[in-house]
Amino acid sequence: MALGYDGKLYMLAFDHRGSFQKDLFGIVGEPTPEQVEAICDVKRLIFEGALEAVARGADPSLTGILVDEQFGSDIPARAREHLLKLAMPVEKSGQREFEFEYGEEFGAHIERFNPDFSKVLVRYNPEDEDPELNECQRRRLKTLADWLHEHERKFLFELLVPATGAQLERAGGDKRRYDTELRPELERAAIKELQDYGVEVDVWKIEGLDKGEDAAMLAEQARSGPGREGVVCIVLGRAGSDEQVDHWLSEAAAVEGFVGFAIGRSIWWGALRGFLLQSLRREQARDQIASNFLRFIDVYERHEPH
Repeated sequence: MALGYDGKLYMLAFDHRGSFQKDLFGIVGEPTPEQVEAICDVKRLIFEGALEAVARGADPSLTGILVDEQFGSDIPARAREHLLKLAMPVEKSGQREFEFEYGEEFGAHIERFNPDFSKVLVRYNPEDEDPELNECQRRRLKTLADWLHEHERKFLFELLVPATGAQLERAGGDKRRYDTELRPELERAAIKELQDYGVEVDVWKIEGLDKGEDAAMLAEQARSGPGREGVVCIVLGRAGSDEQVDHWLSEAAAVEGFVGFAIGRSIWWGALRGFLLQSLRREQARDQIASNFLRFIDVYERHEPH
């Protein structure tokens, strides 16, 4: 199977687990069965928003959802029924170091749900003060990448490059400066380092970039080397404001090699808060999620080259 992905991809991301139960529900520690059901229910509400977006005109063949096994309940099966693209996470939630959620059984879980994409979120800084951390992560990621491609499955890699103390100091302690001045090149170096180790990725999920030339640099690196011509990138939302996300989408959409986005909190956070606080009825929250999703699709498509 050729490396990469052919087509656009607009993904509604709600595979959050630890952060979801803590930030949205205030749950610390293991949730009770009642709390688990409450979390599952609001995830079903997000999925209802995705279906409403399709009913209003979003192309189901380009529409994806990213949802977890722990709280996803029947959503993966329903996504299949509605012919949506399905992505599911492989990593443990909230860890500094990438670890498999289900250990050596990761393959059995992937085969059970049969997603279109298996996704990892990885915090990887090529200048990390702990080089052994990166080496451990590379080994595990290569194990996953090799297994996926041996089984003709697609690998979706969400790359986060958190600043080291020294890097933040170089940026004058300003995280915004770090994101603009340092992070793009660090992301490029991280992708190259992983590629050189043999970690082959089909879709890179990239933090929002302020400059189109930085998006072009990362797309070029993602496609560098034999057999990577079809590798693509998508933009992640980082829980940014509408204005921030609109800018990131507009910059990336014009770049060859970027094919869409995976956005979560920026689409559903406000609607879920309103629903849980009972200021929004379920249908209102669903419609708000659908409208936010469709608006980001429109922003992306308006900035694509024609």
